Amino acid sequence: MWQAEVRVDLDAIRENVSRLRSGTSAELMAVVKGDGYGHGMLPAARAALDAGADWLGVCTLDEALTLRRAGVTVPVLAWLLAPGLPLHEGVTAGVDLGAASLPQLDEMIGASRLAGRPARLHLKIDTGLSRGGATVADWPALLDAAAKAQADGLVEVVGVWSHFVYADSPGHPTTDRQLAVFHEGLAMVERAGLRPRWRHLANSAATLTRPDTHFDLVRPGLAIYGLSPVAGETYGLRPAMTARARVMLTKRVPAGTGVSYGHAYTTEADANLAVVPLGYADGVPRHASNTGPVQLAGARRTISGRVCMDQFVIDCGDDPVADGDVATLFGSGADGEPTADDWAEAVGTINYEIVTRFGSTRVPRIYDGERP
Repeated sequence: MWQAEVRVDLDAIRENVSRLRSGTSAELMAVVKGDGYGHGMLPAARAALDAGADWLGVCTLDEALTLRRAGVTVPVLAWLLAPGLPLHEGVTAGVDLGAASLPQLDEMIGASRLAGRPARLHLKIDTGLSRGGATVADWPALLDAAAKAQADGLVEVVGVWSHFVYADSPGHPTTDRQLAVFHEGLAMVERAGLRPRWRHLANSAATLTRPDTHFDLVRPGLAIYGLSPVAGETYGLRPAMTARARVMLTKRVPAGTGVSYGHAYTTEADANLAVVPLGYADGVPRHASNTGPVQLAGARRTISGRVCMDQFVIDCGDDPVADGDVATLFGSGADGEPTADDWAEAVGTINYEIVTRFGSTRVPRIYDGERP
């Protein structure tokens, strides 16, 4: 008997990747950073590869090396690399590395010397996000230094890339401006004598809505898990994660009973209360106090009072509810249960955060659709 669980439908991931794959002539990088957005990096990666993904994308060197140690041999790009990391381990393992500055390039040159083989680099230009990437002003110097290092046999520049600001708002003019800057950056790459095989810019939203940004490679993340990056649109994607728990305890209380810490909720009438053993230690946002939707005992209900570290309470009114009944926080929505989008709206965040929160080690992840 289980108490609480996160179920991940790997067939849904396969279907989503196949759908995305069919919509582009570019290669597809399945982004599995953040433990596969809470779905489990290795199972999600294998499901994506089953469905035809060509690449895997992660943030950290450790994530990339974990994939390699698990026997994953497809190209893997890691792009969030602080100074002083053992990058030579990544070079030795054949991990592609993102470089956005002269100091980063120098570290990768040093790593290639330690590894005794050229580092495979993807040079990143900042087209407007003002986060990672070299500014347009710094781009020529980075290109010249990378071209020299490639001529010396220390690196191989295999990719050039950037990241969108507003692709999740189709029609936003910033997307066109960024695309124009990217084209200008690519022209500079050519003038520097570099011929990278892969140019990539499209995230999930652009993969779904802007085929003119696909270039040689697209990088969907959220969409492979069945969640849409564009509000109000589903694009036929199927959410892969369900979070649920069994009611631990029920009790009948009179009207005017304060519920949970601070008595932020008080019953208006005699009520059946259900205590659900999930809390913010398991991924339930504390901001879901008095707002989080839950399907329980045949109806959509709302968390009553404050979310605690390990549990929350639901006022079920006069509806019958019993110990052991299943409370579903979110799922695909196919059976009327709330979705991650419903939770995001209720707590004022995005669906990315909701599913990523539920990567807790305390709540077991159960996989449907696993293959030998």
